[in-house]
Amino acid sequence: MRDCIAACSDCYEMCEKTIFQHCLKIGGKHADQEHLTLMADCANICRTSANFMIRGSGRHHLTCGICATICEACADDCEKVGQMEECVKACRLCAAACRAMAD
Repeated sequence: MRDCIAACSDCYEMCEKTIFQHCLKIGGKHADQEHLTLMADCANICRTSANFMIRGSGRHHLTCGICATICEACADDCEKVGQMEECVKACRLCAAACRAMAD
């Protein structure tokens, strides 16, 4: 569980940082509303999933399941937009960790 909490926390931080320190500065397709909304969704579900696990909620498998789905979608979108390798990596690691917790 600790590894999943760490992966969620890292992904949350990476998405937030990337939105404000990369995407909004570059503009263009990086600042597309749909892309930024997906990144914000990813950051928020990662933070929520980490919180559920930290608190010992018996429902963490539910948040981890949706977190894996959203992180995978975010990784795919960031890969498509380009120049976001660190974010793609963090999202894929979190998706894998959350998928394992959800099962």
